[in-house]
Amino acid sequence: MDLELRHLKIVRAVADAGSLTRAATVLGLAQPALSTQLKRVERVLGGMLFVRGREGVRPTALGELVLERARVLLPAVCELQEDAVRLARQGAQGYRLGATHGPLLGGLVDRIAQDEPDVPVTTYTSWSEKEVAGSVADGRLDFALVGVCGESAPPEPGRLAWMEVARDPVHVMLAEGHPLALAPPREVELAELAAEAWADVPGDGCFGDCFAAACVRAGFTPASVYEADTASCVHLVQVGRAVGLCRATFPATPGVVTRPLAGTPLLWRHLLGWHPAARAAARAPEVLERARAAHSEALARAVAPRRPAG
Repeated sequence: MDLELRHLKIVRAVADAGSLTRAATVLGLAQPALSTQLKRVERVLGGMLFVRGREGVRPTALGELVLERARVLLPAVCELQEDAVRLARQGAQGYRLGATHGPLLGGLVDRIAQDEPDVPVTTYTSWSEKEVAGSVADGRLDFALVGVCGESAPPEPGRLAWMEVARDPVHVMLAEGHPLALAPPREVELAELAAEAWADVPGDGCFGDCFAAACVRAGFTPASVYEADTASCVHLVQVGRAVGLCRATFPATPGVVTRPLAGTPLLWRHLLGWHPAARAAARAPEVLERARAAHSEALARAVAPRRPAG
């Protein structure tokens, strides 16, 4: 029989517990089974490891030697396993991108594919910015592309590094037959929409609270809010059942007209996050540059009228 790590764990457990009975309980073994395994380890090592007495067990000189080495080897192997898992999760190559639903993930993937056509890219999306950020913090993803409302702090601020990709004013989506859509393009006061039903996508950030607060400041409470996926929200707007909220990068969509909200009562910040100790951190500057380029392209494709400068 060759000596294995599990044998060293048995020796350490017996020494730490001070008795075979307590060690068997810790290891989840029957005491006779533990005694048998310990005897096998002692035969392999050539002598007794413990002296048994009324008050329990104490290590022999050989036992002390084995324990001294075990207490070095076992933590080192555990650390090796943890490092190996983290490295495997980070991936030796490629990009693992996580994002909440928005216009930038596709543009970022496209730019990476153009610049590095042979490098694999995998993506994961979720309504939860906390879930995406947590996956980066735990090493399951390399980068998080999320949005936060206004100046709100991003998730996992103590574990991840964050950089701002861009800022977008939040616009309103209207059916093309809506009176405000038929009128000459202009900024819309939020109060003009007080009687409307609203459609919005879910999320675990503070955007819903910020929207409710903006409505209160405008003098009303939303009559109803439909929480649905992006396609359903757009459909409700197209058929005139609701108005919706979108970023300035919202693409041209049949049956939908977008207008900026006067005074910019709501703001959306696109952020890129990564773990500063991860291997992928070295690529963060180029990923950030590509994400900013993707935002510029999305903004150029949007049809919402721009607010005049000054």
